[in-house]
Amino acid sequence: MTTPTLSSLLDALDADAPLAQRHLWLIGLLDWVRGNKLSPEDSVARIQRFLDAVQARPELQDRLRQWWRMLADTVDSTMVLSDHGFSPRTAFFSEFVDRLRCKILPGTPETTDAGELFGLALPSKVDAAWLSALDERSLQRIGDLLSSPSRTPGVTLWQDELLQAIAFCSSQILAAGVASELRLRMSLEARQLQPFNGLSADVEALRQAFIATPREMPELEAAAARLRQRLELCRQAAASVYPHLNDHGISVNLVFILRQLRERVLRVRDLMDCLLSSTPEASAARLLSRLSVAGQERRSLRSLVRANASMLAAKVTERSAETGEHYITRDRAEYRGMLAKAAGGGAATSLTTLLKFLIGAVGLTAFWAGMWSGVMYAASFVLIQLAHWTLATKQPAMTAPAMAAKLKDLGATRAIEDFVDEVTHLVRSQVAAVLGNVGMVTPCVLLISAGMQWASGKPMISKAEADHVFQTLHLLTPSTLLFAAFTGVLLFTASLIAGAVENWFVLHRLDSALRYNPRITAVLGAARADRWANFMREHISGFASNISLGFMLGLLPPVLAFVGLGLEARHVTLSTGQLSAAAAAYGLQVWKLSAFWWCVAAIPLIGFLNLTVSFYLALQLALGAHSVNTYDRQRLRSAVWQRLRRHPLSFLWPRGKA
Repeated sequence: MTTPTLSSLLDALDADAPLAQRHLWLIGLLDWVRGNKLSPEDSVARIQRFLDAVQARPELQDRLRQWWRMLADTVDSTMVLSDHGFSPRTAFFSEFVDRLRCKILPGTPETTDAGELFGLALPSKVDAAWLSALDERSLQRIGDLLSSPSRTPGVTLWQDELLQAIAFCSSQILAAGVASELRLRMSLEARQLQPFNGLSADVEALRQAFIATPREMPELEAAAARLRQRLELCRQAAASVYPHLNDHGISVNLVFILRQLRERVLRVRDLMDCLLSSTPEASAARLLSRLSVAGQERRSLRSLVRANASMLAAKVTERSAETGEHYITRDRAEYRGMLAKAAGGGAATSLTTLLKFLIGAVGLTAFWAGMWSGVMYAASFVLIQLAHWTLATKQPAMTAPAMAAKLKDLGATRAIEDFVDEVTHLVRSQVAAVLGNVGMVTPCVLLISAGMQWASGKPMISKAEADHVFQTLHLLTPSTLLFAAFTGVLLFTASLIAGAVENWFVLHRLDSALRYNPRITAVLGAARADRWANFMREHISGFASNISLGFMLGLLPPVLAFVGLGLEARHVTLSTGQLSAAAAAYGLQVWKLSAFWWCVAAIPLIGFLNLTVSFYLALQLALGAHSVNTYDRQRLRSAVWQRLRRHPLSFLWPRGKA
């Protein structure tokens, strides 16, 4: 669209034009002011050119003032001052849908919604820059040009709108502060103090002191000080909710409400600064600049998710860290214990391999084969969990947050060194787990296949099925390593689900409900209900992770195939079991097959990608949740590489206690 010239804009100014045309004129003028959007100084110079052109033509000044009065009469600018940048909704997901709607559907200038018009007139990120760059002389000229009579005696129209905006915004703070979902989670001191109850009275006192004739400055300053103190008490009361969330689970909706409340407190402070400023024009420009930035944030889906899900991400990674501590070995005794647990997991996986082939032999459709495979995988993983065994590739997504939790104070003397120690502990723990899984699943599958050969005369799978296994696990098949990396993403996703479900379990106090609910205790008895509550609290994260991973491994491939995405899972332990079954089908002849050796070569790479992809994604999330910056991340990488060069064997075998 061609930007109109200044002369054409001035000629088109018409206060009696239809609503849409009047607003389009404002949008066109500000588009002309932005120019090439490269220099705020250029926009300021354009503003000065506009003011010079208007002041050179008295009749144009009259038309502009008439247009401005028409705008003030049809659009309530008070709502921009009090509500622009805030959500009219109190729930995170409804706000997300509304922002998505605004991104997809175009806005219209034929509106009396001041917020919608403000967003259309100032849609660019550069608007805040040139508004802040306006000099005092230009601001004074704009104020003189657009001065209008007020509805309230003794104050200007701008001051009257600021007072109303303070009242409107304060009423929203009051409504949020007395809502039950926040009040019940505030500290005892905040509930007893009840800071929100006197907010309306303090706002009215400020208004009366400001419009009083004559205006008494000591009374006005005292009223402003009382309101500022009241706002600070409200902010502290809202902040007292956060410790409760940290201890009892995070709700994204509650975090959203708290952030909105805090931002409204800051908005009232900005409005008061603008109202009481000795340089009202400069204060107004700063306020409009902040409103422009707030509007940009209001339209951003990314900022909404980042701001409101950050606490949930931190809590999810924290809960994963608690689980991940159990998977890290720090001395030789723990290392041997990990080998034994991994051997148990490998033995269980051999049965999983058998059941997988049996489900395939039934000849079900793709969806139902995937469904029952998911059920079987989930049951197998839960069995491994309850038996206190280990499945190697599930560890990294849990252990990465445990490592990142060591980074809360990178300024400490040994913080970096402690993190590198955790890396070495983790890597050798994964080595032990993989060796235990792979080392046990192979002989167990061979024994099962030999037993089936002895009992029925047929091995676990036929040679045709073995050829298919060789084809799917062949190192030179491009999809093999891609599918292994995709499986790493699934492992990471399962860890997220585990943390989120555990947070949900804690947030809704389900362990307390299991322990004390009268209907439950009537059926189970108090002692048994207590045991069940402790059991579920301890295992809910593992159940969520194992069940979700099982269904993703079984059901996601046929679902993706239905939509044309041929992604499959390549899990190192399951793949090793399948390869062992294929080898048993050929017997000793398998040693002569080149395809077999290509598959053997692929197994370590599958395991490497399973581990590294899931670990990398989990670590990035955990580092972000703990606000570790780019510089500190570079320090961590350098320290790890230095340890690897100096003590490479420490990543494979512990040097601690026997």
